[in-house]
Amino acid sequence: MKRLYDNDLIYGRLLTVNQPHLVERYNKALAAFGLPATKLESFEIDKTGFSPQIADELGDPDYLDPNGVNRRFIILTPSQSTLPVVHTQFSNTEALMYEFFTSNARAINALTIKDVIYGEIEENVATVEDIEDLLSIQQVEFRVLSADDVLGKAAELRTLVDRLKTEPEAWRDDAMLEHMVDLAKIAGDIRENTLVPDQVVFRHDAFWTSHFGGCYVFIDDKMTTVIADPSAPGFRRSRPWQVAYIPIQDMARVYTFLAETGRLDPPRASWLEPSGFIEHRAEMAIRALLRQAEPDTDLGRMDAVWLQTWMHRNARLINDDGVYPFLNSVKRDIAQSGQIDIRNIRDRFRFLLARAKPDHKDAWLTNRLITEYVPSDFVSRYVFNKQGFYDDYQGFSEAFRHHVVETLKTTYLSDKAAFRKRLYGL
Repeated sequence: MKRLYDNDLIYGRLLTVNQPHLVERYNKALAAFGLPATKLESFEIDKTGFSPQIADELGDPDYLDPNGVNRRFIILTPSQSTLPVVHTQFSNTEALMYEFFTSNARAINALTIKDVIYGEIEENVATVEDIEDLLSIQQVEFRVLSADDVLGKAAELRTLVDRLKTEPEAWRDDAMLEHMVDLAKIAGDIRENTLVPDQVVFRHDAFWTSHFGGCYVFIDDKMTTVIADPSAPGFRRSRPWQVAYIPIQDMARVYTFLAETGRLDPPRASWLEPSGFIEHRAEMAIRALLRQAEPDTDLGRMDAVWLQTWMHRNARLINDDGVYPFLNSVKRDIAQSGQIDIRNIRDRFRFLLARAKPDHKDAWLTNRLITEYVPSDFVSRYVFNKQGFYDDYQGFSEAFRHHVVETLKTTYLSDKAAFRKRLYGL
């Protein structure tokens, strides 16, 4: 994994914490969680305050997520709002943190001048034992604390200010006035600085979770749909009148669900041709076959001529696999008619032509689910399903790992926004 780290493909874009006062504040939050202080003088954090270096030091990658639910967070600076979330068991943790940051920007800006903010994203379950527990999470509440209790002192000062305004004799209470001065030295001018977060309750929308080997939950007006392994506890048992269950292995039903709920962009020439989507899938399919056939081949010398020669030499392997010939036939059909009838395509090939409808609110989650059925496309796996990509990467040979990293650097990392826009319309 070191190669991924060195190329910013894992734990990339994190914030370095190396100022003594910030390290001290972080340790105060750790102490509040009952965790030992870090001895590190420098470490990196993500949007939630998770640090891979501290996780290594503690020997616990879940130190901010001990039960896989009610995620903890540590906020040292408003700058964390632009960071990714690199370790979570729920795909919507990043979105929830972003909403919290944007909805309470003034309070976070003011509080972090003097203190560290920490707490939990509280759900209404303490542990996740079955699917019913997941489905019961409809909203979350941020329980917000601060190590030096600036929040509490601000609230107390607000109460005393209100008393001073409403009680005619309150200004004669010298002890109260002196206490207000002491509180103001810590909380600042609460007339100008909003120290208490305005919004702490947020809706828990569609999500993926790592529980039960990976589970997708999609929420529509009258129905919630669970896509998971049928062995997951509670599958097909909890709330059947409100919940539809689809085995994640059933590609046909998963595709039908995504299409019928408007989450898929129908395969049409209008986006398939200019995006180069078919060509990308075909190239990924050939690379996957090459890896299977010759895992230790040095791909550093691979160019168009080398690859074409390899394909001629392995034509039977390519035809038996069927993916590359299928995509070539689709490309011809699209050029002639401008569209393709998905009903005439075998189930195992449908997701090769699938991308999420770009303007759907579940586009990222849908694209993540699609990558489950196109594991050969390691670029798309990296973009939308990093945990799946990292699991795949562990099984690659050293030669192919080098090839994967170089490919990601020249395709996705060179201009992430342009790449996502071209291939996925995002």
